[in-house]
Amino acid sequence: MSKRYLFAVLLVVVMVPALALAQGTIAGTVTDSNTGDALPGANVIVVGQAFGGASDLTGAFVIEGIPAGNYSVTASVIGYETVSLDAQVANGVVTTLNFALSSEALEMSALEVVASRATRETPVAYSDVPKEEMNLRLGSRDIPLVLTTTPSVYATESGGGAGDGRVNVRGFNQRNVAIMINGVPVNDMENGWVYWSNWDGVADATSSIQMQRGLSAVNLAAPSIGGTMNILTDPATHKKGGSLKQEFGDGSFLKTTLSYHSGMINDNLALGATIVRKTGDGLIDKTWTDAWAYYFGASYAASDAHRFELYALGAPQRHGQMRYAQNIAAYDSTYAKSIDGYNDAGVRTFVQDPAGRFYNENWNPVSSSYTGQQYFYMYGDKTVDRYDPDFLNENENYYHKPQVNLNWYWTLSKMMRLSTIAYFSGGSGGGSGTYGDMLWEYDGPSRAVDWDGTIDINEGTANRRGNAKPAGEAVGILRNSINRQWTVGAISKLNIDLSEALKVQVGVDWRTAEIEHNREVRDLLGGSYTYNAVYNNRATADPRWGSYQNEFDATLEDTKVGLGDIIDYNNTNTVDWLGFFGQAEWKNNLMSFYGMGGYSMVKYGFQDFFKKASNYDFSYVETGDDGEVVINSDWVSALQAKGGGLYKVTSDLDVFANFGWVQKVPIFDNVIDDITAAMSSDPTNETFISTEFGLNFNTLQGKLDTKFNYYITKWQDRNLTIPVTPGQGTSGDTDMIFLTGLNQDHNGFEAEIAYRPINLVRLDAALSIGDWKYASDATGAYKDQVNNTTTEYEYAVEGLMVGDQPQTSYALGLSVFPVKGLTLRGTMFMYDNFYANWDPESRQIDDADDDGVISQTERDAADREQSWMVPGYSKIDLHATYDLPVSIAGFRAQVFFHMFNALDEIYISDALDNSPYNAYTADGVNHKADDAEVYLGSPRRMNLGLTVSF
Repeated sequence: MSKRYLFAVLLVVVMVPALALAQGTIAGTVTDSNTGDALPGANVIVVGQAFGGASDLTGAFVIEGIPAGNYSVTASVIGYETVSLDAQVANGVVTTLNFALSSEALEMSALEVVASRATRETPVAYSDVPKEEMNLRLGSRDIPLVLTTTPSVYATESGGGAGDGRVNVRGFNQRNVAIMINGVPVNDMENGWVYWSNWDGVADATSSIQMQRGLSAVNLAAPSIGGTMNILTDPATHKKGGSLKQEFGDGSFLKTTLSYHSGMINDNLALGATIVRKTGDGLIDKTWTDAWAYYFGASYAASDAHRFELYALGAPQRHGQMRYAQNIAAYDSTYAKSIDGYNDAGVRTFVQDPAGRFYNENWNPVSSSYTGQQYFYMYGDKTVDRYDPDFLNENENYYHKPQVNLNWYWTLSKMMRLSTIAYFSGGSGGGSGTYGDMLWEYDGPSRAVDWDGTIDINEGTANRRGNAKPAGEAVGILRNSINRQWTVGAISKLNIDLSEALKVQVGVDWRTAEIEHNREVRDLLGGSYTYNAVYNNRATADPRWGSYQNEFDATLEDTKVGLGDIIDYNNTNTVDWLGFFGQAEWKNNLMSFYGMGGYSMVKYGFQDFFKKASNYDFSYVETGDDGEVVINSDWVSALQAKGGGLYKVTSDLDVFANFGWVQKVPIFDNVIDDITAAMSSDPTNETFISTEFGLNFNTLQGKLDTKFNYYITKWQDRNLTIPVTPGQGTSGDTDMIFLTGLNQDHNGFEAEIAYRPINLVRLDAALSIGDWKYASDATGAYKDQVNNTTTEYEYAVEGLMVGDQPQTSYALGLSVFPVKGLTLRGTMFMYDNFYANWDPESRQIDDADDDGVISQTERDAADREQSWMVPGYSKIDLHATYDLPVSIAGFRAQVFFHMFNALDEIYISDALDNSPYNAYTADGVNHKADDAEVYLGSPRRMNLGLTVSF
């Protein structure tokens, strides 16, 4: 342990001496009145006083330092009714209160309703992660990593940069996992992806996360095929108080979090705020982070009928990235040779870097004498010094995406309520990379930019090929690929209680977004100007840049540009969305049923400021105000229907089933191709059909809690498109041909088990066994009416297993509570049956005789070998929290410790089959370990700190 860690521990001892105070204590437990289960994370408040606490994982709570007197004490937790008990407190005496909360009579909070949270009576598979569990396990990693103990959820840190993580659920990547914050979908409006760096710091203000697996109970037309990750932030609570949290970690990690809640003001207003500051050098080489995060919440009761909530959050940040995965040998040659199928000659081609498993291709030293400025736009136009004078990152991510929600809860009558969310999100930022004719170094396992050499060339009079150029003309630069956007939307849900048993909900979901895409000059690297070279044909290389221009633009632009100017491409996309839905729920003491239907439609727009409309003789191309290309798609509509039921067989056993049929509209790039200006004349929806069965069993007086479920999900007509050039389509326009038959079957079994044999010990287990594969080959054809020919496309994918997530996973956890306030947790993760990620487009059947027809002989010759199977692996994470047994003037302290990958296992967390850049191809054999590019899992690292609450 370093001196910094020892200092932090000693600081805790000095700050919180063990002093006995002449005041009283209230202690006890919070449990489920039906099952006797502990309810962690329950809020226990002394009414009218600045005293309170939260129950721990055992359901126990302690509130110290209370002056003698008579009090009313309340206990509350999401999904349960609030219970109040009277307490008489005496100096030096512990008063015991045990709360038993019932879930039967409580309606969910308004925010939970509008966010479509599942309850114990909802017939879907779900797991809750309360704030207490997040504090115990997350350790300031990306939010998805707290869900790794949930069945069928796989989350990794990818290249290791802050916010570069990803999550897959049931074999679907996060394009098909709905991510919602306070009821608002935050998946990218164009492509469905989620960028976790945008939400860095949200975990510090999160009150709970619910992971609904499968089609879920969410009634919005969100991409909830794999599941729905439903995040609720801290409400503006009635309890006054705050906390200061200081964290330390490997890679010079420092993080400070300050939170404060006002409590009730004038009995109708409550405010809460959190601010976070995070810095670090990064564990992987030069994946530094420089970030802020903020959160503000307010609740205002205007009257008995009207209540308003305001949420505002954001995370302005910059961080260095490791964007490029490597051949295994680049990180560890010994480990590479130990893997079955790795050709030993590969370690001589991809020589292990001295940095080993910390290796990152995306940086290199630069002379500190170079003082050129960098430009990036995040808060506004900004020219700055680079992050570090001694090195440059090829890839840096910077972004700020604030989100503001205004929620209005209107109680129209006892039987009718209207909940409306109006929201705004405005993002600005991007990512850097190289552009032009860079000078590269090849003395490592992968190439890296020679920054000093490139600067010398830009300042000189010849490029690296010896061709003459003016001094100061930059031929290789750093560029920004920027994304500036705004989204405005509203979600409104009307809840009507037709009877005590039957409730209905109808609603509308409207969103509109505008997204600006372009590249801009970030760093001229010693030059004083450069060129935005626009060329006519992909086959013609620019002798300065080595880059190519859009093949349909007949203009030649050769414009001199400087720092911050736009280059390469410049377009604005728009997305308009409108959805309607209705849902009915019926329940009594023994059973519950729900059904919902929805209709949604989307429309895309495209405006390209570097394309002249006069050069595109396509019927759908419009002319903009400055002569630019403008394309507007027609509305594309989709339907969805879901339903399910739950039956209480006994007081201990519930069984449930659900079914769903959901259409998903194509993403932007499958309707409009911004490179070729092609637009689909008949876009095809993807269809998902899901059936699920499950049971929940609680026995042994609440000591054993189990959940089992089996799911069958069919993904039909997964979008795979081919742009068709003029003369090949039916109208002479460019078009997008949608292939059919690219179908996937995702079936699997899941189990969650929690067993508490005694109060001091708890055992947790999660099991996932998946069978995810492609069900059929993909086919497509287009007819060239000009030449009266037909060209066929086929992709050989039938029977191939889905990659990118282990199909078998286990998580085994042991929690020990040896003394009051101390929690020790160890969790072992095991993963197997892990196929490397691969792209169906890579399995196109070769039309060997070029006759436009795929013959049976050509089908038989197709590559149908499975992608490389990544070695299975296991790792152990350790966690500890301790509530120090003292309270001084209302201040309480907790120390915490995390050790991730405690045994420092070497393993592969992400892999791509048949890398186009890092494969060893000399042996002519594909789909092997030496053909893959990978990210290794994070080495052992620690995170520890202190939280002081008041």
